[in-house]
Amino acid sequence: MSWSPQPDPKLGDRASAEAIETLIVPRAVDLGEMMVRRALPSTKRQMVGPFIFFDQMGPAEFLTDQGIDVRPHPHINLATLTYLFEGEILHRDSLGTEQAIQPGAVNWMRAGRGIVHSERTSLDRRRDGQRLFGIQTWMALPEDREEDDPAFLHHGAEALPLIDADGVKARLIAGSAFGETSPLRTASQTLYADVQLAAGRSMPIDPSYEERALYTISGEIEVAGDSFEPAQLLVLRPEDPITIKAKSDARFMLFGGAPMGGPRYIWWNFVSSRLERIEAAKEEWARGRFDTVPGDEADFIPLPEDHTQPRRATGGVNYP
Repeated sequence: MSWSPQPDPKLGDRASAEAIETLIVPRAVDLGEMMVRRALPSTKRQMVGPFIFFDQMGPAEFLTDQGIDVRPHPHINLATLTYLFEGEILHRDSLGTEQAIQPGAVNWMRAGRGIVHSERTSLDRRRDGQRLFGIQTWMALPEDREEDDPAFLHHGAEALPLIDADGVKARLIAGSAFGETSPLRTASQTLYADVQLAAGRSMPIDPSYEERALYTISGEIEVAGDSFEPAQLLVLRPEDPITIKAKSDARFMLFGGAPMGGPRYIWWNFVSSRLERIEAAKEEWARGRFDTVPGDEADFIPLPEDHTQPRRATGGVNYP
């Protein structure tokens, strides 16, 4: 979920292909209600374009009267984006938003100077049960946009460009690609797409974005002669045109964009270019100074008793 409850993943030992700058194998963590795989941040690569956090949640099967309950928690100086393949999540936030997040839709929440939100399973979904599967990402904001007013933007699946031809099906979540442009207006240059390839089909990925990566969802793909299975993050070499071939019916997320102008610091759910801003956010949350979530005021996640320093993250550079 967009709440960060588990440690960073450990990397696999497999060598990258020439076309691949970095290969990350996320470590799966069982949260009880579902399995989560975290690909970013990792010790070898913390950011790809503005993307500083990349989680695969599920797939998970919820029976009758089961669901997720991520209690209200805060964010600052970042934007979150929840994208589902299956199931539904009920989003509420301190702006008064109440939105059912459904497959194929964009749900972009700009934290800016501060926002609080919760993610739960609705009563209707609990009654019937559901299968839940999706991706949650955080995107760092440019320094001059970090303290923007918080906002929540929703675009239904029908509003997003969909390319469907010759065994290639791609939904453009953010940015411009495939001759189309997403209606989502992000704070910096961002690419994000959900791509499906039929077995035997190929798709070129041009280097129009400075930083690019693939996260494999299902099936098997081939890049520069090497094969990759699901749940792997492939950071592509800059400026190289690359072709992806599907060895079986396959699905992957294509994402990236312009790198941030400087490092970001990460602690719990807080991301900022300034250490002192994270310290201030800790104090604000501990003292109850963030706004509450209408309809979900009675509960919250306490500030962790974690005295470690925020980690410094930059694109492709190890933590110090």
